[in-house]
Amino acid sequence: MPSDIRVRIAPSPTGPLHIGTARTALFNYLFARHVGGTFLLRLEDTDVARSTTAFEKDILDGLHWLGITWDEGPGVAGVEEAGPYAPYRQMQRLDTYAEAAARLLLADRAYPCYCTPEELDADRRAQEAAKEAPRYVGRCAALTPAQRAAREAQGRRSVTRFRVRPGVVGWNDLVRDRVEIDTSNLGGDFVIVRADGTPLYHFTVVVDDAAMAISHVIRGEDHVSNTPKHILLFEALGYAVPVFGHLPLILNPDGTKMSKRKSQTAVADYIAQGFVREALVNYFAFLGWSPGTEEEVFSLAELEQRFELEKVQKGGARFDRERLEWLNGQWIRRLDDDDLIGRLLPFLEAAHVAGQIDRLPPEGELRALLPIVRERLPTLATIVDLVGYLWVDELDVDPALLRPRRWDAATTLAGLAAAREAIAAHDAVTWEADELEPPLRALAEARGWRAGDLFMAIRVATTGRTATPPLFDTLVALGRERTLARLDAAIVRQGAVVRG
Repeated sequence: MPSDIRVRIAPSPTGPLHIGTARTALFNYLFARHVGGTFLLRLEDTDVARSTTAFEKDILDGLHWLGITWDEGPGVAGVEEAGPYAPYRQMQRLDTYAEAAARLLLADRAYPCYCTPEELDADRRAQEAAKEAPRYVGRCAALTPAQRAAREAQGRRSVTRFRVRPGVVGWNDLVRDRVEIDTSNLGGDFVIVRADGTPLYHFTVVVDDAAMAISHVIRGEDHVSNTPKHILLFEALGYAVPVFGHLPLILNPDGTKMSKRKSQTAVADYIAQGFVREALVNYFAFLGWSPGTEEEVFSLAELEQRFELEKVQKGGARFDRERLEWLNGQWIRRLDDDDLIGRLLPFLEAAHVAGQIDRLPPEGELRALLPIVRERLPTLATIVDLVGYLWVDELDVDPALLRPRRWDAATTLAGLAAAREAIAAHDAVTWEADELEPPLRALAEARGWRAGDLFMAIRVATTGRTATPPLFDTLVALGRERTLARLDAAIVRQGAVVRG
């Protein structure tokens, strides 16, 4: 059933799409879809110095890639913006903010402030010396018209400050229950419009939320301290105050607030590493929310059905990459063959361009590999590390790596030579995993070697790695001629070591 619930995500295009922004967007999207409400996106681009079209594109494209689509908001991929409250970019709404600021000034709920940066800095240093919390001292709060005119005659430009009323501001938070903050802790009257006329965040967010009929503001816990300021502005402008809900912070594994200094925070980085959209959405949903059951794997459609704000947790959500990789593996295994091949190919193409592999596998060759790689891929990008050796013309194998721990150089040389002879006995008809393994096990037993040592020497000689998918499946994928050629090259290298 459609409802009058309206929620939004309002990112600032001053950086790439952040995990926290994506999680907040997802929770708003899921809440709207669950209750039949409306989800909109608004770009808060008034920080002209730091906002870029590249960051805007990264945010919009990233959300769309995740499947988080908005009912109203700016266009993406050439599509025009849609919705009854356009425009959805704040720099195109400056007239709206100017009108609201004029109303506050006329009602004396705001006033022009002529304080210079030097005066404000001196106030701050005096407060620090007195061990007081920083706050605006109110120097311009009660200026007469004549005093204001005098300052303007001196060439001083004014910002617009909002008058903070005394008392307590409180609200019933959807996540954090009752929250009350004394306005004496807000740092005094705060600036809502810069001297150049551009509005600041606290002001624009309130004007836009009211203009766009936002009913519920669902955002990160770091905004709790901002909410009293916003409620005061809603009241002063005569707007209805929306319902607020503050989501738990996303934390580093060590419990500190997630930051790019300690963790990867850009969604684009995870996309580049081969995390699939289904897994990222699934994992982001669990950053502060739980279905209340032991279930862990949810599609976006299933999340829309199950998501309830009442199940959002108060405590911080620790980002666990291992769990994300586990979920990613679960989703990779759910993809059908055509879908998985289509998602793997861009990573192989990138590896080819970067010179990590010498050729691109035809689709049929890649399809034949799926049974042995699907269960072993934590991310799509690991296809290169897992089986990239299949598409390399020449291996550069360290002779020391060829030697199993229990073997010396001479034993390794003998083992590789004997293995080469046993493997060469197979033709194209018997080049199958279950045909290759028994003779090599028999060889190890006859020579008194551990089969694992012999198999390790063969694995490194043919792949350059100590860990691969099952050895004999790997030899089948390599093919008879390339397997023998790589064994020959390894025997030459090891022979040179033995001869000194």
